[in-house]
Amino acid sequence: MHERVNVLGVRVSALNVDLACREIEGWVKERRKAYVCVAPVSTIVDCQHDSAYRDVVNAADMVTPDGMPVVWLVKSKGYPYVERTYGPDLMRVLCCRPGLRHYFLGATPEVMGSLSRNLQKGFPGINIVGMHSPPFRLQAQPEEEAVTSAIHAAKPDILWVGLGSPKQDFWMKMHRGCLDVPVMAGVGAAFDFLAGTKLQAPRWMQRTGFEWLFRLCCEPKRLWKRYLIGNSLFVYYLLRSFFPKH
Repeated sequence: MHERVNVLGVRVSALNVDLACREIEGWVKERRKAYVCVAPVSTIVDCQHDSAYRDVVNAADMVTPDGMPVVWLVKSKGYPYVERTYGPDLMRVLCCRPGLRHYFLGATPEVMGSLSRNLQKGFPGINIVGMHSPPFRLQAQPEEEAVTSAIHAAKPDILWVGLGSPKQDFWMKMHRGCLDVPVMAGVGAAFDFLAGTKLQAPRWMQRTGFEWLFRLCCEPKRLWKRYLIGNSLFVYYLLRSFFPKH
């Protein structure tokens, strides 16, 4: 069982990709009903002003350090083995594992089609038991029940949820008790990256903490607020934590 580290009120898991995947595989064997959140800087910032979201993230069985500033903070607290652990890498490793049954929820039908082709090409023998692209609106109860019924019928070991944060995290928390799925993992844009519909930053940019700049250049209209304002708020909250009010 991994340890959790307090990062601005968010209980981040002290682990790396290998440790995370081994623990997830253990949960599959136990039929645990766990859910996994990823914690980039944007999630840490959102949790500062949304206590309900913070509660959802902290209730997760695993909160992976996604985003190098989060990794550096966890490392600085005495966990030198911690590495960036984010959705695409978790998917790549676990899709290689024989015997696991995978279900994918999120994205658009076009993205899901490309994702299915790429996964089957890149991971021969992968067992994809279902895919569903929900509408980009609030679903009526019959629609929601149809989705959960399809997931039940497919009997996945891992349900990959790519609805974007915070939506995917609230969805997993709400459905943990009613879905007979050992592990749900919210992986954000991982579907787009593995489908090839969005570019991933070069590894050197990921390792040095500049992936945000790459993604901002690729999608400035959508991401400028998250990175320019969000990153500034992260620095502000971090500095404020060093000088608490008495």
